[in-house]
Amino acid sequence: MITLDAKEVANGISGKVLKEALDKHAKRAGEMGKLRDYYDGKHAILQRSKTAGTSNEKIVVNHAKYITDLASAYLIGGPIGYADAGKTDARGEDAGQEDAALNVLLDAYKRCNIDTVDAELAKHAGIYGRGAELAYMDAAARPRTAAVDPRYAFVVYDDTVAHEPLFGVHRVTRQNAHGEAEGETVTVYTAQDAICYARKGADAAPVLQGVEPHYFGGVPLTEYWNNEDERGDFEPVLTLIDAYNLLTSDRVNDKEQLVDALLMISGVTLGDTDDEFNQAVRRLRDQRILEMPTAGASAAYLTKQLNEGDAQVLADALARDIHKIAMVPALTDDQFAQSASGVAMKFKLLGLEQLTKTKERWFREGLRSRMRLFVHVLGVKGAPALDPELVQMTFSRGLPVNDLEQAQMIAQLQGIVPDKVLLRQLSFVDDPATALVMLTQQREEQAQRDGVRFGQYADANQRGQVVSQTEAAGAVEETEGRS
Repeated sequence: MITLDAKEVANGISGKVLKEALDKHAKRAGEMGKLRDYYDGKHAILQRSKTAGTSNEKIVVNHAKYITDLASAYLIGGPIGYADAGKTDARGEDAGQEDAALNVLLDAYKRCNIDTVDAELAKHAGIYGRGAELAYMDAAARPRTAAVDPRYAFVVYDDTVAHEPLFGVHRVTRQNAHGEAEGETVTVYTAQDAICYARKGADAAPVLQGVEPHYFGGVPLTEYWNNEDERGDFEPVLTLIDAYNLLTSDRVNDKEQLVDALLMISGVTLGDTDDEFNQAVRRLRDQRILEMPTAGASAAYLTKQLNEGDAQVLADALARDIHKIAMVPALTDDQFAQSASGVAMKFKLLGLEQLTKTKERWFREGLRSRMRLFVHVLGVKGAPALDPELVQMTFSRGLPVNDLEQAQMIAQLQGIVPDKVLLRQLSFVDDPATALVMLTQQREEQAQRDGVRFGQYADANQRGQVVSQTEAAGAVEETEGRS
């Protein structure tokens, strides 16, 4: 986190303050570049050099990508659900207004493909320790948002315990027609304006280019932290990943050296001249036959003994430590699926669940900041008022779902838990609010059909009683006449 005394920017952001912030971010950006390399499979083993003529395999087992992809997918297992937690049935018309305001917000989110943006932000947070999101207005003056590379974007906060954002910075490299870099454009976002600067290099002072107002009511650049330390998911296990790559590469090197072992011949020569020696070597290589004319002569390969058992034990230990420290299990492990019970599986996923809860808490902070920006600009455009603090966000885990078990649970909870909450538990229901409206409409139509059927049955039953009474009266009269 980059902090600053708010008094230093009370009268505007000076070039000195901006350059100091850029220099501070550049140090962390270098570390983030290394993390991106590891995610992309560019590990330290690829830089290893050995003596010419020796085997030098460079094998990358990309635990970094596995850990990040699994952890981020577990966090954003499905679209994030939104509901007004402050709405109650007793509020009547006010509740309807809250629903309308929330629907306007969700419609704006849909136009932004917000689910894709959330997934990208979660991945960035897993790689770099934080993600960055920029809110902007499109050509039709509609609010939009996009995930930007946190290596080129950051937020500066005040130095109070609240850490309120003072301004955000987004850097974009300028290129000429030949694709060559010609400096960069630096845009500073305050709560009111977007201030554009240009500079020719990292050591050059930014030069003011222009100022444009925005209407988000806050700094439109938002950070999504992965944890309080702003560290990536695989950052604590980088040395373990390097050790695993080194061990795997050297095991292959040993195999190659075993195949290319030296042949030691004693007690005999292969030729008296270089030509005879070379001819004998070629014949030995092609025919793979060696004649030993002397009784005391011998031939044997010079090899070192390979203990694959010890190497595998070390590899397994490194892999276990990687997954244990990263708190992301190896789902392909044969022992992982041996315990089929739900409680046992939850216990195996306990570490990942605790890790994800931490990620979720920090991710909510970013989502809440985004919501404040959207609510403000939509209010300027005339949308109904909505309190972002009362909107409840629901995350779904990326786990296999037992739909039958869920359906049984929901059936047992009907009448105890609100229908909207129950619908949110179904993995195949993306929009619980719309599903609830459809369900209510279906129930009303069914009630109408049942009412018509009941009315027809009642009429028929009444007519049957009248007929029975008439027949009974006729039978009485006939009996009295015979008497």
